[in-house]
Amino acid sequence: MTGAGANRAVEWLASVAPDPGVCRWEWERNPYGVALLPAGKRWDVLILTAGLGYPTLDVLTRLIQRTGPVLAGFGDARMGFFVPPGTVSHWLGTGVRGAGSGTWIVVPYPGRTGVGTRWLVPPDGSGTLTDPSLLELAMHEAAAGLAAPGGASGDDGP
Repeated sequence: MTGAGANRAVEWLASVAPDPGVCRWEWERNPYGVALLPAGKRWDVLILTAGLGYPTLDVLTRLIQRTGPVLAGFGDARMGFFVPPGTVSHWLGTGVRGAGSGTWIVVPYPGRTGVGTRWLVPPDGSGTLTDPSLLELAMHEAAAGLAAPGGASGDDGP
């Protein structure tokens, strides 16, 4: 991501930092290119295991043209879907962790695709977030696909 889109994404993300200038400085000078940002202001983050997260993202991208930002954690073991603030306090699903008000998340520079925490779907700076209802439907469809014979595991059963 370069140009105006990257600038908008940087400004959108940094706007929640206690000091946006320090946040931008961290992204520019930190060798890992990450900053610690508070959740619960402009977004919450729902965290899924990669085993469910990747199939869920596949379903979402078939349903809608643009999802909200999606992070992959170090080692790709977990994925974080950016959803509207307040979602975490109302989320009832099991097996999903949440980062909402009072929590902080490690956020890489927009467009960063290296090792460590990275963007699978970078923010575009417009404030687009994933609709939690659509995310839940996509999770159910992905889970059903994983449970079906010949699902994503490639195991056709006995």
